[in-house]
Amino acid sequence: MEAHFNCTVSEGWQILIWLFEGQPVLSVTYPEKVIITDKSYGQKGYNKGTEFTSELIIYNVQLNNSGKIECSIQTTSGHEYAFLSVQVNGSLNIEDHNMTVTENQTVEIICEAVGWDPVPHITWMVNNISVDNSDYITNQSQGSNGLYNEESILTLTPVTNSTVICLAAILALSKLQSATMTLVVYPPPIESVTNEDDGRTQTIILAVVLSVVGFLLLILIILLIVYCCCRRRRKESKYQKEIQKASAKKKATSQHLETRRADGNENYGYSPEEHAKEKPRVPPFSPVNTSFYGPEQDLAVSSESEVPHHGNYDRVLPSTVAAYPINPRKIRNVTLV
Repeated sequence: MEAHFNCTVSEGWQILIWLFEGQPVLSVTYPEKVIITDKSYGQKGYNKGTEFTSELIIYNVQLNNSGKIECSIQTTSGHEYAFLSVQVNGSLNIEDHNMTVTENQTVEIICEAVGWDPVPHITWMVNNISVDNSDYITNQSQGSNGLYNEESILTLTPVTNSTVICLAAILALSKLQSATMTLVVYPPPIESVTNEDDGRTQTIILAVVLSVVGFLLLILIILLIVYCCCRRRRKESKYQKEIQKASAKKKATSQHLETRRADGNENYGYSPEEHAKEKPRVPPFSPVNTSFYGPEQDLAVSSESEVPHHGNYDRVLPSTVAAYPINPRKIRNVTLV
């Protein structure tokens, strides 16, 4: 751009000099003769009454034109000065000028500011409504040329067609620099809606099935626990019954033994002498041997039983049956079987 500075002097001036950082760049002599030292500078003069105004023009201002501008008329109090600050408005651009999205689809829109000095202040507008700064983030960096680059990312979830504007501002700009893009929004496809509904339905069905299966497993576990408890109780009851049965049987056996002990018979043929010689066993009541004890026992028997009479078998049988010792040894042995 061009920079303009005005210096007004009163009547009686002879020479007016413009200086940049102490170096003369343009001179004006009375009456309005211009001497240009640097071609980047120009001058226009205006007379108003007794006053004269010199307008200094700096063409194609660059960053190196920033500094002190001085107007002097070569007198003790005849000088005034101002300062020039040069800012650079670089390029501003949105990557996609036209974008097509699905309704309720979240998108990111990137706006790039390249070659600025100082760092610009970036804002957003959607359908002429300012966007809250929490909806976008901005990052900056400095290039090798000393200028600044900035990137702003807007996160947006549109529901209708929208016009998005990225704005950049610096103090030197009387009007904000902008970049515009159009956002076209389409409703979601029917298939996707159907698939989404099907997915929700499947999720609900799966949840119900899992709930039912879990409930059935719980019931099965409870039944198994009850079955195991009942079976254990049955085993314990059966065991107790067996014990009772065995105890009753043992008791009955004991009573039987006691009964048999009370009702047992005496075995008179049992000899308790361990060193007695074993004699041949002669069956009692034998008609051949009518003597129960041998002669060595020296026992008294009846006269009728000493010599059997031939032909008188009836007399022998009673004697034989009654052939017991007169005075037997009082030994009683009881064997319980």
